[in-house]
Amino acid sequence: MILALTLTITSSFAFTGREAVNSQALNTFNSEFVGATDATWTISKSFYKVSFTMNGQILSAYYSKSGEFMAVSQNISSVQLPGNLKKSLKKFLTNSWITDLFEVTNFNETSLYITLETADTKLVLRSDNGGKWIVFQRIEK
Repeated sequence: MILALTLTITSSFAFTGREAVNSQALNTFNSEFVGATDATWTISKSFYKVSFTMNGQILSAYYSKSGEFMAVSQNISSVQLPGNLKKSLKKFLTNSWITDLFEVTNFNETSLYITLETADTKLVLRSDNGGKWIVFQRIEK
């Protein structure tokens, strides 16, 4: 679901005043991410996304249209992966390269998503709470 949120961002638009961000989303963001800077809100049909900087990291938080917190995501480096995930990733890396890697946290669950590409395919893998990789999506180019 969270990956779908990030993928649907392409159909969203930057906040330009056409629609105001829900005040509850703004209040929740300001209380949960005290000290955040450079906040930029994006509005889609079904959620709000705010990208911001906190403690030197670029993060994105997602809120429902009613202002409820949904998740927070951040890009990570492959060197930050736990050892078991690095090891099991090797079988997927044959003739492919990493094009995206991010962590999504919502409530008590943390999921990692990695996109591997070859000339012909795009493979998205997911790991929930440090468990093994599962194929989330396969796309033929």
